Amino acid sequence: VGGLEGLKEELREAVEWPIKHKEAFDYVDVETPKGILLHGPPGTGKTLIAKALAKMTESNFISIKGPELLSKWVGESEKGVREIFRKARQAAPCIIFLDEVDALVPRRGSGGSGSHVTENVVSQILTEIDGLEELHNVLIIGATNRLDIVDEALLRPGRFDRIIQVPNPDSKGREQIFNIHTKKKPLAEDVSISKLVGLTEGFSGAEIAAVANRAAIAALKRYVGGKSENIKGIKVTQQDLIDAIDKVKPRKVESPMTHSIK
Repeated sequence: VGGLEGLKEELREAVEWPIKHKEAFDYVDVETPKGILLHGPPGTGKTLIAKALAKMTESNFISIKGPELLSKWVGESEKGVREIFRKARQAAPCIIFLDEVDALVPRRGSGGSGSHVTENVVSQILTEIDGLEELHNVLIIGATNRLDIVDEALLRPGRFDRIIQVPNPDSKGREQIFNIHTKKKPLAEDVSISKLVGLTEGFSGAEIAAVANRAAIAALKRYVGGKSENIKGIKVTQQDLIDAIDKVKPRKVESPMTHSIK
C-alpha cells in the first residue's frame, strides 16, 4: 500500500504489536482492540490495508461485503453473522473484514424498507462482540465511505475501539503510488513523476492506478496502429500520462454532512 506512513504506524500499534508482543501487553494489563473502523473516500486502499494487516500478522482473513449478508428471509441475516464469527473463532488468529459496513450496520431508527432486517443484524453483531464467548485472536476491521450513518453503538469502546481515517494520499504518497504502478511499464525518458504528482492533488490511490493503466493503453494503441514496428518501441510518454490524468480526474461531488467522531 503506497503512502499513508502515519496511518501504517497507528495500525501496527493496534494490530501487530498485540500479537508480536503479547507478553508485554499482558504484563502492563492493556486490553487489545476488538475492532478497527477505517473510513474515508472510495479508492483510498481500505481493503488493501485490511489484507496487508492479515498478511503482516499471519492471520486468516474472512472478507464480507455488507450487502451480501442482508437477506429478506426472516433470521437469515443474523444466522449469517453468527456463522462468520463461528468460522473466525475456529480459524483464529483471524481478521473479519466487513466492507461497506454502513450498509450492514446503519444507524437504527433511520427507516427504509429493510430497516427491521438491519436493526436485527446490528443487534446480532453487538451480541457476537460483547458475548460470553470471547473473541480470542479475532479482530474485526470495518470499512466505510459513510461514517456518519454507521450505528453509534458500534463506535463505543470495546467494539470498534479505533476509528481511523484513511485520506487521499499526500504528495509523498502519490509519488510512491505512481512509482508502484509504473515500475513495470516501459516509460519514455520524458516522464517526470514529480510533475505528475503536482497534477494529481486530490486523487485516490485507485485513481492514480487508473491513470497509469490508461496511459499504458494509449501507448499500446500506437503499437497496434502500426506507429511502432518493434514491441520494444512501445513507450509510455509524459503526454500519455497527462491525457490520462485529464480523463480520470475526480468529479467534484457534494459530500454529505458528517459529524466528527474522535
